[in-house]
Amino acid sequence: MNSLRLHSAFGLLLRPAAAAPVGVSTAVHGLRAFSATTSSQSAEAAPSSVPKPKTWIPNPTPFVPNVQTFLTLIGRDLKSHASKFPSWDSLFSLSSEQLRELGVESPRSRRYLLRWRDKFARGEYGIGGDLKYVKGGKAILKLVEKVKSPELRLRYVVNVPEGKEVEDLPLSQQVRAKGFKVRGVDKITGPYVLPLKGGRAAVLKVTEGMWEDKRGHKVDGGERRRAEVRFKRGVAERKARREAQGLY
Repeated sequence: MNSLRLHSAFGLLLRPAAAAPVGVSTAVHGLRAFSATTSSQSAEAAPSSVPKPKTWIPNPTPFVPNVQTFLTLIGRDLKSHASKFPSWDSLFSLSSEQLRELGVESPRSRRYLLRWRDKFARGEYGIGGDLKYVKGGKAILKLVEKVKSPELRLRYVVNVPEGKEVEDLPLSQQVRAKGFKVRGVDKITGPYVLPLKGGRAAVLKVTEGMWEDKRGHKVDGGERRRAEVRFKRGVAERKARREAQGLY
């Protein structure tokens, strides 16, 4: 009797599992797919717990100490909006929408301002932006000449404090000023540079539009209207010639 029961029990254990009905299997599969889709959508909809990176606000430089100077340098009459920015931080943190609410128009001007903000934050300055000794918007440049050998002389331009000579600075502070060259015997040249009396020195002053990205001008109405403008001009020129010939 016991052997029969054991045999029956082993038979049940070794019997292959019955396949689930087709309808049930499909329903279970659909439920799993729906659950996975819902979970992924919930994860996408849930706000990210990772905080957004803060806007990088660069420090002012000796040549660009405030908002007014920055907007003056990049030009396009943006200096007229200087009073709308209460601080240096606001200049570099406001979004395009916030700039529009402040009245910075047009959209092209806002894009231009945002582009220059990013460049300045990356350390991409215009002429004079890297100068260290600046007072009242003026930087003094002086010529340095070093004799390497009877046949070789090294000449370059350095920025010095007002009233100082190159010899007054330690060698570590005699850094070459970028964007300036020496021509002839002792003439310092470069954008917006004004020579000083006596030669071997020059001054660079903050000037409106020094860093401005100049815009091109449209030729014959630009690319979109060029064909139309040239066609109408040709019609007018042919008509004028015929009138001059008495054909009209």
